Amino acid sequence: MDITIHTTFLPHADPEASLAFYRDALGFEVRSDVGQGLMRWITVGPPGQPGTSILLAPPAADPGITEEERRTIQQMMAKGTYGWILLATSDLDGVFAKVLAGDAEVVQEPTEQSYGVRDCAFRDPAGNLVRIQEVR
Repeated sequence: MDITIHTTFLPHADPEASLAFYRDALGFEVRSDVGQGLMRWITVGPPGQPGTSILLAPPAADPGITEEERRTIQQMMAKGTYGWILLATSDLDGVFAKVLAGDAEVVQEPTEQSYGVRDCAFRDPAGNLVRIQEVR
């Protein structure tokens, strides 16, 4: 069987702030930007990896979601418990410095974990947890 990860979803609350984080701070390329205002679906991905993308989408755009579910999603996003992603780099300190310069909320500075991984963590503008692991 041949299966790959093509696109994963993360919610956004502010498309311009999300673009600044993923494009400018993380260096991802913008592959598409569809819609207008807050109702934009933005696909970003790492340069040189056209088969792997993140879709930044308005979380409550699904017409099947109730008002109560919309409120729950907004509350979870505000707490940072709705979405998260794990990225990897060979230059954790360099990526940490670049993302930090972009004024992102630091959750954890680069740390050697007891389970053998060195990583750091930020929150993106929507509150999603972005962990970045060092590839050794």
